[in-house]
Amino acid sequence: MASLVIAQTTMNDEAKAYEIAQGAVEARLAAAADVEARMTLFHRSGGALRHERGYRVSFTTTTQRAADLEAWVHDRHPSDVPQWIVLPSAEASDAYLAWAVRETTAL
Repeated sequence: MASLVIAQTTMNDEAKAYEIAQGAVEARLAAAADVEARMTLFHRSGGALRHERGYRVSFTTTTQRAADLEAWVHDRHPSDVPQWIVLPSAEASDAYLAWAVRETTAL
């Protein structure tokens, strides 16, 4: 049986965040995608601490589509090692889950 997950990535390019969010929904890999407000990202790169503006993209998808979504996002992500976190849903309404399954099923 399908279950709902939220998969997240971050990137420092607003236009690319929108492109990936929209593309994942168009490809039916995610039922929905949210580009969250600009934030500051801190990380190490080349041994140096860096900070930059970034955007979180949260994808609503199913456990069955999560691996395909991950591969699709990683192929298009501007980072060599993109953040990828999948959060299981503790609970979702039957109607919402059914909608997500319909939206992530290839036509």
